[in-house]
Amino acid sequence: MKAIVFHEHGGPEVLRYEDAPEPEIGPSEVLIKVRASGCNYNDIWARQGLPGMRFDLPHISGSDAAGKVVQVGDAVKTVKAGQKVVVHPPISCRQCEACTSGHEYFCRFFKIWGFQTGPLDGGHAEYARIPEANAVPMPENLSFEEAASIPLVLLTAWHMLVGRAQIKAGEDVLIWGAGSGVGSVGIQVAKLFGARVIAVAGSDKKLEKAKELGADEVINHSTQDVVAEVRKLTNKKGVEVVFEHVGQATWERSVASLSWGGRLVICGNTTGFEAKTDLRFLFNKQLSLLGSHQGNKAELLRALKFVEAGRIKPVIDRVLPLREAAQAQQLMEGRAQFGKIVLVP
Repeated sequence: MKAIVFHEHGGPEVLRYEDAPEPEIGPSEVLIKVRASGCNYNDIWARQGLPGMRFDLPHISGSDAAGKVVQVGDAVKTVKAGQKVVVHPPISCRQCEACTSGHEYFCRFFKIWGFQTGPLDGGHAEYARIPEANAVPMPENLSFEEAASIPLVLLTAWHMLVGRAQIKAGEDVLIWGAGSGVGSVGIQVAKLFGARVIAVAGSDKKLEKAKELGADEVINHSTQDVVAEVRKLTNKKGVEVVFEHVGQATWERSVASLSWGGRLVICGNTTGFEAKTDLRFLFNKQLSLLGSHQGNKAELLRALKFVEAGRIKPVIDRVLPLREAAQAQQLMEGRAQFGKIVLVP
């Protein structure tokens, strides 16, 4: 099969479009013919390499995929050949106390498929293998490209806003990176729960698209003072929730934008992890700083119901041939896209 493979860490030039062995499945696994795979920032982190994290090489990235099941293991009972599926990205043991209590993201064996799994075990390929438990029926109202763009960012945004920040109707929510995959879904999840969304991006074109997704107010961080604009838009109150995934470059402004008793929820740090926090704001304003990672399968299934109902829509910037994965990553690093980039074998 053809796949995007890297044999060493480095820049986009280490990505090769080459022949790779077709995956062999175990008794509790399924093999899917990938019809489309979504690009995520963890593709870049894996390719670059992260300090303290080991990646099995050679490596195939891709934590999002949609396709048809072509083979199932002998012990598989809930998935059938010919079924259209999307991948639930988190891999866990499904047996420990954390998993059986619905907190699979605390499992000691937790991994994100296509990011920490391997070698040669991700969605940027013609075929992929996944555990039976990670095969989720594909929403019937979506194309393969749309379906491949949604699971990881939907689960991330849902767990951040619903699971961790416990968003409430009428609250003001600041969404950083409105043009990113997770930001574009975050806008829609916040609106679904009746929040007032203030979206932040670096271009007026992206902000126009954010308003089309439901953002009530927009701020251009390239030309405007985000904290000052937040104070103006909220009558000096600040926002109850900040949706953070940018990290070092935005952290201090995020904390300064919070209302008294506000919650900041963060799932990533695309600009760096060494963030400065003035502790006087933290304890005087009784703020909550919430870390967030992937959610559980039940959260994904619940969120997908709103996708099926048309209340949360996949946001695709462009669809590229699989062989152009390096271009896709360069676009993401340059923040040139709005929503997700999808690869098609």
